[in-house]
Amino acid sequence: MNILIIGGGGVVGQKLAKKLLERGQLDGKPIDKLTLADISDPAPVEGAETTTCDISDAASVAKAITPETDVIYLLAAIVSAHAEEDFDAGYRINLMGTWNVLERARELGTCPKLVFTSSIAVFGGEAPDPLGDWSVLNPQGSYGTQKAMGELLINDFSRKGFVDGRGFRLPTITVRPGKPNRAASSFMSSIIREPLNGQEAICPVGEDFLHYYLSPRKCVENLIKGAEIPAEDLGQNRCMLMPGRTWAIKDLVAALENVAGPEPVKLIKWESQPDIEAIVKGWRWDMHADKALKLGLEADASFEDNVRAYLEDDKPAA
Repeated sequence: MNILIIGGGGVVGQKLAKKLLERGQLDGKPIDKLTLADISDPAPVEGAETTTCDISDAASVAKAITPETDVIYLLAAIVSAHAEEDFDAGYRINLMGTWNVLERARELGTCPKLVFTSSIAVFGGEAPDPLGDWSVLNPQGSYGTQKAMGELLINDFSRKGFVDGRGFRLPTITVRPGKPNRAASSFMSSIIREPLNGQEAICPVGEDFLHYYLSPRKCVENLIKGAEIPAEDLGQNRCMLMPGRTWAIKDLVAALENVAGPEPVKLIKWESQPDIEAIVKGWRWDMHADKALKLGLEADASFEDNVRAYLEDDKPAA
């Protein structure tokens, strides 16, 4: 089994590589080679190879995806606020990058398994609540539009037998380790992560703001399970919601206090940021991932679990 993780330098890519190598197999087959690919050299993971890959460059993609590649995880993308600010870059990377990966698979004729990370940002606008796997895609931002287009490509290339594709609309992954990024949702990790590390964090929305969440730990578990779903069980639509849970910001803060006590909560500062609010208040939160749940994917039991997972897996040593 030869696995390629495109976007292997990111948080999810790194965690996915470590978990796969720990398991040593995928879908009952031993992992012979695992390669992390990203726009610049990914951080090394013991047991994995690394390479560079610019998905917006078809030649770069062709070097990364070889006839021996059995499974491709396509995680690479620029995030929501960045895609909104830089229209050209968003389409070049998020849409044409997906096209380049799919075209390379078609060119090879080997029908590799392809796991695509989409986003709940494909939903929005006038689609009625609750939202589920058969709700109309109606994105209200460039990032969501690019991901929706990617989903259609995954379905069509799978229908034609060029890839064995499956796509998962990720909830907001929280608590993410590291530093804030350019995603409009970045504060949803910052308000937990920074206080746990003794640092101040800004919350740009009110405490009643609702959103749909999943921990990095569960996300990785689901991406592995998602790759192992038999093609015949996926049905005619290869893309689906990944299970998550809906909580208000005040629920996140309460979970932080329940796990770590009152002191970290005092480091959260509430300051409205209209540019962030304008993006995130268009996002939807009433999500029902019935298809993925039936196929064995899971959500976190509580947001306390998300906080504990960060403390166990990612909090820097004192």
